[in-house]
Amino acid sequence: MASGEAHGAAGRVTMFHVNHQAGAEIHHVDPFATPAGQRSPARRLRGRLASPVTLWTAPGPAGLTVSSTLVAEGEPDRLLGLVDPEADLWAAAEEAGRFAVAVLGPAHRQLADRFAGLFPSPGGLFALDEWVDTPYGPVPADAGGWVGCRLDNSRECGWALLVEATVEVVELPGVAERAEPLLHHRGRYRTLAG
Repeated sequence: MASGEAHGAAGRVTMFHVNHQAGAEIHHVDPFATPAGQRSPARRLRGRLASPVTLWTAPGPAGLTVSSTLVAEGEPDRLLGLVDPEADLWAAAEEAGRFAVAVLGPAHRQLADRFAGLFPSPGGLFALDEWVDTPYGPVPADAGGWVGCRLDNSRECGWALLVEATVEVVELPGVAERAEPLLHHRGRYRTLAG
């Protein structure tokens, strides 16, 4: 759970966010986090690997924040990722046979939390922000680039689904060359330093 409520003085509601942001909070750490001594060694190792934060979308529309994405160059170029097999995104991508993957930046923290199910989305996941419709799924208008993929294969991999796809379209706007990525490291969003 990423957010909770507490009623403070004068009935104000104070929110707690797992990904620390400036503002009021009721805890300086995640009160729902598994104690360090009880975490699996593999999960602890994964937390030490900085991962790019991406948004996967499919026609429908459906979407999911994914931080396990890898691009393999070749003929053809391929994209691999680990997704939740029970996510709406997976059902929509499997039905359409295609999906889009957008690179998120520091300004997309709230969007990433929304599509991860950690932040409220009144009106639906796609109600806020500006979107560009593509045959692969909607992508944020200010994304640091996106790829359109054809779904090739999937299989169980741990508790996730390993998705393999062929890259069919790559869109890198001119600003994408200078765009800073949003990273996920040790349970928090990070940006590049230096």
